[in-house]
Amino acid sequence: MAAATSTAAYWLAEHPAIVSFRWSPTGLWFSTWAFLLGFLASYVALCLALDAILAALLRRRRPLPLGPLPAAHALLMAAVSAAIFAGTLLSALAEIRDTRWSWRGRSRTTPFRWLLCFPPGTRSSGRVFFWSYAYYLSRYLHAARGLFAVLQRRRGAAARVFAHAASVAMAFLWLEFSQSFQVLAILASTLAHAVAFGFRFWVGAGLPAARGAPVALACQCALLGCNLLCHVGVVWMHFGGVAGGGCSGSGAWVFNTLLNAALLWVFLHCYGKRGVCDDDGGATAASARHNKDL
Repeated sequence: MAAATSTAAYWLAEHPAIVSFRWSPTGLWFSTWAFLLGFLASYVALCLALDAILAALLRRRRPLPLGPLPAAHALLMAAVSAAIFAGTLLSALAEIRDTRWSWRGRSRTTPFRWLLCFPPGTRSSGRVFFWSYAYYLSRYLHAARGLFAVLQRRRGAAARVFAHAASVAMAFLWLEFSQSFQVLAILASTLAHAVAFGFRFWVGAGLPAARGAPVALACQCALLGCNLLCHVGVVWMHFGGVAGGGCSGSGAWVFNTLLNAALLWVFLHCYGKRGVCDDDGGATAASARHNKDL
């Protein structure tokens, strides 16, 4: 057991490629503003155009059969999210362990304050930013859910597409501006996605599950609550003088707050009516099947 833990810690937090990681617009995939903006414009345009074409061709909201693709994608997303969660957690613990000595007697920084508020001048390099980059790449994989929503003719598909596009943009900003509190945000997001997508795969594979279990809704609510607490903590530390000199990435944080507000609107829009945006959980689908049987 100890050997397995040590091996996992090495590959997830101590590997030279992880320790020496540095965010740069050269030498890394999808790391330029040009690529980001080009992808976002193409992704939104493609999904909206496809939605309009399907609406014109299919008068009724008949979903296109995707077979096992959504379930396979859910399994992949669950595995990727779990790996990023484990890597981020182990890397954060390693960073705290390696830098704790420099905090004693020299600053008021504590592990909790570091998780919420990176010191000004923090560069996007090292363990936690390696996993932040991995999380950023996973947002492109996650964006396929928006395309699935369009193809399956789900109500609120356009809102879901914009939510996925905003998620990609936020992950890019975290790296580009070394934004504070991203470690906690990544931990919360990947944990929620691992659970929600795991349940989605379970239901999609036809395995027995509790009918109508609000797994996706519970994960979304928990994630929104965590983000809200993190934002309040950053505001308190940055403007309350708790963190001397403020927090890193405060400019990007303002834009991130606006994007989170937009995501909150999408969440309320999707779940305002039951089953409007059953994208990541599968619980509403199970409930719908149950109601149909009745």
